[in-house]
Amino acid sequence: MRTLLMALATGVAGISGSFAPAAAQPAQPAFLESEFIFPLEHWHNHASMVVELPDGDLLVCWFHGSGERTADDVVVRGARLRKGNRTWSQPFLLADTPGYPDTNPTMFVDPKQRLWLMWPTILANEWHTALMKYKVSSSYRGDGAPRWDVSEVLHVTPGDEFAEVVNREVDRLLASRPATDEAVRRAEELKKHAADKLFRRLGWMTRAHPFVLDGERLIVPLYSDGFSFSLMAISDDWGATWKTSTPLVGLGNIQPSLARKKDGTLVAYMRDNGPAPKRLMSSRSTDRGETWSAVEDTTLPNPGSGAEVLVLRDGNWALIYNDLERDRYSLAVSLSEDEGQTWRWTRHLERDAESTDQQQLGQYHYPSIIQAADGTLHATYSFFAPSAGVKPDSEGRLPRKTIKHAHFNEAWIRETKP
Repeated sequence: MRTLLMALATGVAGISGSFAPAAAQPAQPAFLESEFIFPLEHWHNHASMVVELPDGDLLVCWFHGSGERTADDVVVRGARLRKGNRTWSQPFLLADTPGYPDTNPTMFVDPKQRLWLMWPTILANEWHTALMKYKVSSSYRGDGAPRWDVSEVLHVTPGDEFAEVVNREVDRLLASRPATDEAVRRAEELKKHAADKLFRRLGWMTRAHPFVLDGERLIVPLYSDGFSFSLMAISDDWGATWKTSTPLVGLGNIQPSLARKKDGTLVAYMRDNGPAPKRLMSSRSTDRGETWSAVEDTTLPNPGSGAEVLVLRDGNWALIYNDLERDRYSLAVSLSEDEGQTWRWTRHLERDAESTDQQQLGQYHYPSIIQAADGTLHATYSFFAPSAGVKPDSEGRLPRKTIKHAHFNEAWIRETKP
């Protein structure tokens, strides 16, 4: 569908939906510390997610294997950092569907202190054949993998309204741009897929943290590479039943991450998989995630990579993202005091010197961010070292990929000049 959207263009612990004012705390010195969760490998390690458990431990998941959707050996792995420790556990298996790629996992801890793991299994080695799954555990404090109490398929079931919204929004996008023959043909193809019950039920995937609204509504941000836009799966009974929002239809807006404004408005920030200008994209909901506004560009650059937004307990917003229009060699954390209208402070967790030689550039991407009980911030992300600086192993493979963890505070972000 990316081709379609390009043609149209040319012719946002689980994350809580509410916060209490933070109690006054002594000023904390700025700090940043970071480490690899495991040594660099030639294996593909990507798309991590971090949560803080009720006892203060950190748990991280990611997918691991010889590739992505086309590699049937891909599994979901995890690692644990015990509270007070500085060394992560050895990686352990969290999910494996033998013979199928298991990818793009996410996690959160619900108000009942149960751990949820959600991820898509790719049925036929194409992203549009993804099938969403989830597991729930009440026993996860021991070493290694949790003991799972629930293991289910998340049936994403958009109704007829889905096709109605897609038709309307595709027509709106088409009318706003030159209607080339190719754009018209692709638009009709997208409408056809929206009317196809099987096509619209498959292909949905997680990326950012799920969002718990007022302690009672679970919103799981989803996206489809088949449609190249986003959707929310919603449950008001912790997975007993599910429904979907209206689709967030734009020019390649995927991998949504959610924040809630003080007036209750939900804001979705989305990766830009569409045409220039390359910007994070956004949409808003004023009815608890049921329906969404027209998708718009923000002023924030995005090279076609995941981002995550987080509402902090003091009301500020933190955003972790690649602050570039191309490539992923710069990973930034920005801070907003006005609910995303402006981003006054920015620091970089990673940033390589610009180069026309791609082998000199790393990739630091697909970030995840949480605020711990002590108020500090934890982020994890895929760390792919510049290939020019990596020595091949005995089989000629480049051990350049791991998941990295960074621990820092707001004071560290604010050290830059606004």
